[in-house]
Amino acid sequence: MSGPLILVTGATGKTGGAVVGQLLARGARVRALVRTRDARSKRLHELGAEVVVADMFDPAQVEGALAGVSRLYYLPPFHPYMVQSAVVFATAARRAGVEAIVGLSQWLANPAHPSLATRQNWLVERLFEMVPGAAHVTVNPGFFADNYLGNGFTGLAAQLGVWPVPVGGGRNAPPSNEDIARVAVGALLDPERHAGRAYRPTGPESLSADEMAAAIGDAVGRRVRHLDISLRTFLKALRVMGPRAGVDRALMAEVRWYYEEGRLGTWELGAPTTHVRDVAGVEPEGFAAIARRYAARRYAARPDAERTAGNLARALLDFARIGLTPAPRLDRFVRQQHQPVPPAPELSARSATWAREHDIVVSRSVPSS
Repeated sequence: MSGPLILVTGATGKTGGAVVGQLLARGARVRALVRTRDARSKRLHELGAEVVVADMFDPAQVEGALAGVSRLYYLPPFHPYMVQSAVVFATAARRAGVEAIVGLSQWLANPAHPSLATRQNWLVERLFEMVPGAAHVTVNPGFFADNYLGNGFTGLAAQLGVWPVPVGGGRNAPPSNEDIARVAVGALLDPERHAGRAYRPTGPESLSADEMAAAIGDAVGRRVRHLDISLRTFLKALRVMGPRAGVDRALMAEVRWYYEEGRLGTWELGAPTTHVRDVAGVEPEGFAAIARRYAARRYAARPDAERTAGNLARALLDFARIGLTPAPRLDRFVRQQHQPVPPAPELSARSATWAREHDIVVSRSVPSS
């Protein structure tokens, strides 16, 4: 392998791992930054990546990880002090003379959003724009297909024939992790072409909740209908099933706003895009294909989608527990964490600033929640 050395953060994650694999397949030199050595990092090494262990908040370790690096893929950690990590990387990137930074952000990125992570993504975009001499490219997908298919809800659909998510009448063209990675890889391999651009990878078509439920049904081999539950009930369901997928209160405090945006129609604004084709030269994956892949993985890795008596019993028990479980008190959690709160929080669907920055013209009024 030859060419510039590319550092990929979050290299064992869902998009970071895909970025590493696709870069290696294209013959690139890759240094994969990981938190710890485990089976996932071992696999990256076997694929041909140089693996380095570093704390993304430690200036000395990050500076060491960036030694000799020309290009950086920054996948922000889900952490209340994520901005501190970004400052560490921006400082080290400047010292190392990094020529390009490709950052994963959010379609919602907005300085006044009620979600801390969304506000921080907006700040990180501004920060990386100021790194001198570095081409900056933003990849800002909307709500991933992964968000609809994880957290135990595919298994619930397979066992009970219902997909209970608070989507309302909103539509979305959700991208796959792999297509998000394809856009990032295209920018990393040719940063001069993409410098200063923001790309929003999407799926090929905007789908309703009923259409996504039908695709999930095809994937698990039964009829599945969408059950449009309230956000409060959904959070109770996450409290029941989320721990098995690593969902805690901190994540719920952010995700609740993203489902609210979906109900307001934010994901369908400006979608679908042609950015996967424009940058990667391939057509984006459809939701049905992504759902089939998730179902197949769950059969193999964690078979909660397999229709067995044991899985059915667990799904029925989970469904019953949802009604008996109190909703998490997320506003209190946010206060206890001493998170900064904007004086006038504003969802992106209602933000003139966000619409202007994203070249969105909202031609209809957005209902109050």
